[in-house]
Amino acid sequence: MKGWLLDWIGCATGVAGAAVLAANQPWSGWGFVLFLISNGCWYAHGRRAGVPAMSTMQVGFTITSLIGIWRWLT
Repeated sequence: MKGWLLDWIGCATGVAGAAVLAANQPWSGWGFVLFLISNGCWYAHGRRAGVPAMSTMQVGFTITSLIGIWRWLT
């Protein structure tokens, strides 16, 4: 996948995830799924761009996204 496309998917899913969570509706847990997609895109970007701090941050955010999905489903 092209680097610029990965960046825009990461951007779009991150913003969409925040909007879905902000809606505070029963279906808002899908925001964590969108965040998880965003995390993966930004992790890959950090690796490609040689920015280890970004990749490390995305590992942490991936953990919080997974916790959010788990809590939403249980």
